[in-house]
Parts: sequence; structure tokens; C-alpha cells
Amino acid sequence: MSSGERCLLDYQAIISGLAIGFSIAAPVGPIGVLCIRRTLAQGRVSGLVSGLGAATADAVYGCVAAFGVTFVSNLLIGQLFWLRFFGGLFLCVLGTRTLLSKPSEQACPEKSKDLLGSYGSTFLLTLMNPLTILAFAGIFASLGLGSAFVDSGSAVLLVLSVFAGSALWWLVLSGAVSMLKTKLTTSHLRWINRFSGAIVIGFGVVALVSIVF
Repeated sequence: MSSGERCLLDYQAIISGLAIGFSIAAPVGPIGVLCIRRTLAQGRVSGLVSGLGAATADAVYGCVAAFGVTFVSNLLIGQLFWLRFFGGLFLCVLGTRTLLSKPSEQACPEKSKDLLGSYGSTFLLTLMNPLTILAFAGIFASLGLGSAFVDSGSAVLLVLSVFAGSALWWLVLSGAVSMLKTKLTTSHLRWINRFSGAIVIGFGVVALVSIVF
């Protein structure tokens, strides 16, 4: 492979990874709701760190798809029942805590322990959704990426770009929500807690119901 072809392949990996990571993260689901709520309640950093947890999980699944690790993907799909069960249960617990939480008059200090919890919770929630790997596998297959990046260096570059694209969305989202925070009163925040908590519980219930049907 010539240097020109290698540069073109690397460029394609970066652009494709950024687009895939951004598009996978952008649809507003339970993680988006949690990110918005944490940005309002605890500050922009907490919302961004929550999003980075999801971006890390996206990168993990992107790695599985990019390197064609069929054993891992088959294992995840094989454990679909338990992943949905614990994921749905986790969402219901988080949603209930959010719904019952009282907004603070002042911004909460963003302690390292709190940030680690925010990161870990969204990482686990995203990782517990095996449908994410199907989304990555489908996108990679439709774009021909599974066979295009036979070189490990380009595959790694693709995975890093997926993380960067996903992280970019969470940076934009947390920044936009943070700008609106100053216009919200305690009453607004209380209703946001109730609304977002109900939505997260709804996602959890859907995950649990999907086990039966």
C-alpha cells in the first residue's frame, strides 16, 4: 500500500468514525435524558462526563464491530435477556431517584466521586444495550467498513474517531443545556426532575416488557 493510499484510508477512517459516533449518540434516549438532567442539577461537567461514559461504551462496541470480534458480539446477543433485565431495572431505579430528587438552590459541587459515578452509570447503561452492537455492525456492513479497514492501525483510528464523534455530541448537548440553566427557576427544575425521571422509568419499563414479548 502506497503512502497516498494509506493517508486516504486513514482520512476515510476518521471521517467515517466521527460521523458514526455522532449519529449513534445523537438520538435522545435514556442516556440523553440523564445527561440533560445532570447538567441542570450538577453542572456542565457532570453532564459532559455522563456523556463520555456513553461515548466510551460506544467505542467499545465500535471496536467489536471494527475488528469483527464475533465471539464477543454473539456472547452479548446470547445474554440479551439478562442485559435487558438488569438494564431495565437500573433505569427504573435511576428514574425513580431522579423523579423524587429535590433541586438545589445552588449548583452542587462536582466532586470526583460524583463524576466517577456519573461516568460509570452511563457507561454500564450503554454497555447493557446489546442492540448498540447491532447498530454498529449494521452501519459498518452497509458502508463496507468491516472489510475496508483490514489494517489494524486504520481500525484503531476508526474506533478512536467513533469515540470522538460521540463525545462531540455530548459536549454540544451539555454546553447547550448549561446555557439555558440560568433561565430556569427551582420550580422549573423540580418539574424537569419529575418529567425526566418519568421518561427514564418509561425506558426501563419498555426494556423489561421487551423481555416477555
